[in-house]
Amino acid sequence: MMVKNFAPYNEPHQSRERAPDAYENLLGDALEDAFGQHIHDIEGVVDILRARAVPVPAGDSWSPELLKSELARLGA
Repeated sequence: MMVKNFAPYNEPHQSRERAPDAYENLLGDALEDAFGQHIHDIEGVVDILRARAVPVPAGDSWSPELLKSELARLGA
């Protein structure tokens, strides 16, 4: 008898409590754009956020530190 390997996986949006808002969609689109261009370093991602004029929390300027804190906040 052949037994299939079981690999757990996440269903899309299974841990999401609500639909993303406009800001989260803009941020997500910019991240997808960066990764689609094979940009994986945080400075490169910040450059994409600036180029796409993704709104910055509290009117600051995008920086690697701000991006890290914003991703942590959204992922909490």
